[in-house]
Amino acid sequence: MYLNCHSYHSLRYGTIPLDELVPQALACGVKAMALTDINTVTGIYDFIKQCHQAGIKPIVGMEFRCEFQLRFIGLAKNATGLSQMNRFLTGYNFEKKPLPEHAPSFTDVFVIYPLANAPEKLLPNEFIGIRPDQLQKLVLSEWRKRIAEMVILQPVTFRTKKEFNLHRILSAIDRNVILSRLEPGDTCSTSDKMMPLGELLEFYKEYPQIIENTQKIIEGCNFTYDFQTPKNKKYYTNSKKSDIDLLTSLAKQGLVWRYGAKNIKARERMEKELKVISQLEFSGYFLITWDIIRFSNSQGFLHIGRGSGANSIVAYCLGITDICPLELDLYFERFLNENRKSPPDFDIDWSWKERDVILEYIFNRYTYEHVAFCGTNVEFKYRSIFREVGKVFGLPKEELDMLAKNPMKFHESNSIVKFVQEYGMMLEKYPNQRSMHSCGILISEEPITNYTPLEMPPKGFPIALFDMHVAEDIGFEKFDILSQRGIGHIDESVKLIEKNRGIRINIRDTSISKNESSANKFLSEGKTIGCFYIESPAMRGLLRRLKCDNYKTLVAASSIIRPGVAQSGMMKEYIFRHNHPSKFEYFHPVFQQQLGETYGIMVYQEDVIKIALHYGGLPAADGDILRRAMSGKGRSKSALQKVKDNFFACCAQKGHPKQLSEEIYRQIESFAGYSFCKAHSASYAVESYQSLYLKVHYPIEFMVAVINNGGGFYRLEIYIHEARMAGAVIHNPCVNKSTFETTLYGDDIYLGFMHLMNLDSKMAQFIESERERNGLYQSLEDFINRVPMGIESVKILIFIGAFRFTSKTKNQLLVIASLLLNNFKPENRAPMLLQEPVKEYNLPTIERSIFEDAFDEIELLSFPVSCTVFDLLQTKHRGDIKVRDLPSCHKRQVRMLAYLISTKQVPTKKGNMYFGTWIDNEGAYFDTAHFPDSLVEYPFKGGGCYLLLGTVEIDYHFPTITIHKMAKMPFIPDPRYMDAKDQYRTQELIREDVSTTERLPYPQEHEINLPRHKMNS
Repeated sequence: MYLNCHSYHSLRYGTIPLDELVPQALACGVKAMALTDINTVTGIYDFIKQCHQAGIKPIVGMEFRCEFQLRFIGLAKNATGLSQMNRFLTGYNFEKKPLPEHAPSFTDVFVIYPLANAPEKLLPNEFIGIRPDQLQKLVLSEWRKRIAEMVILQPVTFRTKKEFNLHRILSAIDRNVILSRLEPGDTCSTSDKMMPLGELLEFYKEYPQIIENTQKIIEGCNFTYDFQTPKNKKYYTNSKKSDIDLLTSLAKQGLVWRYGAKNIKARERMEKELKVISQLEFSGYFLITWDIIRFSNSQGFLHIGRGSGANSIVAYCLGITDICPLELDLYFERFLNENRKSPPDFDIDWSWKERDVILEYIFNRYTYEHVAFCGTNVEFKYRSIFREVGKVFGLPKEELDMLAKNPMKFHESNSIVKFVQEYGMMLEKYPNQRSMHSCGILISEEPITNYTPLEMPPKGFPIALFDMHVAEDIGFEKFDILSQRGIGHIDESVKLIEKNRGIRINIRDTSISKNESSANKFLSEGKTIGCFYIESPAMRGLLRRLKCDNYKTLVAASSIIRPGVAQSGMMKEYIFRHNHPSKFEYFHPVFQQQLGETYGIMVYQEDVIKIALHYGGLPAADGDILRRAMSGKGRSKSALQKVKDNFFACCAQKGHPKQLSEEIYRQIESFAGYSFCKAHSASYAVESYQSLYLKVHYPIEFMVAVINNGGGFYRLEIYIHEARMAGAVIHNPCVNKSTFETTLYGDDIYLGFMHLMNLDSKMAQFIESERERNGLYQSLEDFINRVPMGIESVKILIFIGAFRFTSKTKNQLLVIASLLLNNFKPENRAPMLLQEPVKEYNLPTIERSIFEDAFDEIELLSFPVSCTVFDLLQTKHRGDIKVRDLPSCHKRQVRMLAYLISTKQVPTKKGNMYFGTWIDNEGAYFDTAHFPDSLVEYPFKGGGCYLLLGTVEIDYHFPTITIHKMAKMPFIPDPRYMDAKDQYRTQELIREDVSTTERLPYPQEHEINLPRHKMNS
């Protein structure tokens, strides 16, 4: 009899988590119930499953609201009814129109109007819902004569008084008002909760017809859903046979392309895969992905196919991926096997500049009716909770900031804050708003609106109102259409090299970059700044510790850097075994047989599965549950616990020592959500090699491409430094040479206008477009006449030296700009038919030092260009040694002067420590470690140069300095200011890259407990 139940998917309204709604109904003796969340069907599919498990008949529908006002409730009689409601709501969502007062002529939907909005005439499928507290109105003749059209309406929104208060808070958040401003109609009724079924029916015992009508609706709603059959577009062509014929033909052509005509092993692998693909009817999925790649190639776009799809030789032959599965012994079953019930998914990356073109192709090719982005629920998170809840309690911004930024134990203790904490914690994990999945695309056989309404965000691509987990549960497997800046680095580098040097590079041919000797040398030395995935200080340190000089070691490094491997201690153990292969034994034969390539260390998801199967003896289905849990795709904790219990039971049956089995499972658990499959690591390694090859052989072009694609781990200054070290000459922006992005002329790099702080981006682009239309700027006066720019923006360009082609000093240019613009009227700016001669002013020459220019640059770019930061120091001391001396200084105390590049805070059992990355005055990089005790007396004090005192430690070929003392070195006074208080202000604009990590401390070597000697089973 409950035809109007809300879960917390009724955003900022409902308070009941979906998985707690059905158990409550069961406890109340409910035999049938409807989930009618507001303007969404997000929860209906999980609801259906839970109802079936509880023996309750599920009814699915929606509550249609507009501007907080309830219009009507729709209940689907069947699948057609759901699609009718979805299409109706989608139309209004797309047109951004308010919902109408009354429902359209649905044929397969029961419509229930609240008493306040009931039309005078109802269609046969329409009813009026009457609440228990409204029954007294039936004494009035106008309602008494309509009893035959009425049904029971007992909305469910909350469970307890405390949840009603939470509902009020959510309503205030939704309306952006404080609690005291809520009107009575802004919240649900205090009676909107579930009661035992008998109690509800007692209210209506005088009106059997209302009960009968309600029962008829329940009997008339018979929506069922088949969770087993795939819902993706079934065929690329028009049948299963023609799909597999086309796929086979394409795979054979690709086999010759990739392996030649006589590779028997490759052909056998391809035929085996094609058989499985055909049996599972996944040909269409492969062909749609191939079609997208074919379009991408036709546009000249670079893509990277990665993830478990790279386990497939068919994908390799179709050009979807560039990883040879034979070379790395990647098994297809990890991607697709006969036991798998859901389709596979390919992760495909494009440049961030080109992804929208790919998306437009997919939506146009497969039609907007059948394509949508996955949705996602944005949950209330810690900071947003305290800001939102604190705001409705009327707290000022300063207090909101304090609550949001600090742990609860540091919050003030007063009654209001306690209320904010109490109700805020109730909201953790509640959905706050719906958004768009960053990359997941659904391509449906039937119209998407058969399953969900759609929303249209400003981006212009429709969004389904359920997330990827629900999509998978109901039979969809998404296409991951991703973007990353690393591909932009590679793609633009190739274009720049051709433009700047006339050399055309086929970077798609990975054989030229993978394992190339010069690239391998750079790799082993950690000279990888700017390169995809391998440029961070941690990764560069790992490469040096491993002396990584080949593709297979890089594949392993790409995975062991992940938090799961490092957290378990397996990264440290891998480094030891890689450097000392004769100093360990495989502690169990299974580890030698299955993990010999990685020295018996679990590095990839597949390794964990292998050990679970071959050491623990788990069945293959349990191995897949483990894999899905590790990749974050498994949502069932109970299923994972069952596998864990079974693992230990099987290990005991096999007679394995309990201590060994517990350690192995500890390592398995540590992977959860963080480990890579081997193919994914291999895909990353190939892309890393492509970017490294370009950096080694064409470093200037590569660095310009990195700069123009938003950089990477480090700030702009570091990539400028890399380019300078490679031989580039760095120039400040120039109105006649620069564009919005950074520009390259031979070895001359002109920084782009985009890097200038406080310069409007539209104006920066206008400078370039005006120059292209009407030629170079002849003078400052000419520029001012042609570019509609105010005095402040012109000053920015003068201070950065953008008019240096005029041969006038900055001071002279400032005087001219002031004379022209201080009393300038915009209407006077117009193209002159005959350019008037430039008026010459007799201006004094004021000498200006290079240091003044450097301080200008720091203010506008955040780093100097005219000189180095070392040139700005008061001290002439440059340290006792240089980076090149460190390998011969093991255990020696040294003193160095260096410029801070980045800091990373990490937790240890004794408190937070820091790692620092620096350059010496010769431009070489080195790393430091700062333990909690030294940081107390010698903390970091922001960006700049420091004098460092510490002890050199060489850890597997990689020198670091453990810092005992350090002091930040002062710059010379800023010569542009006379007042002493301003002369050191600019130095504070120098910054470092800062990162932090929230995790448990990594284990110490003695805590890893990974045996290095054989253990008998």
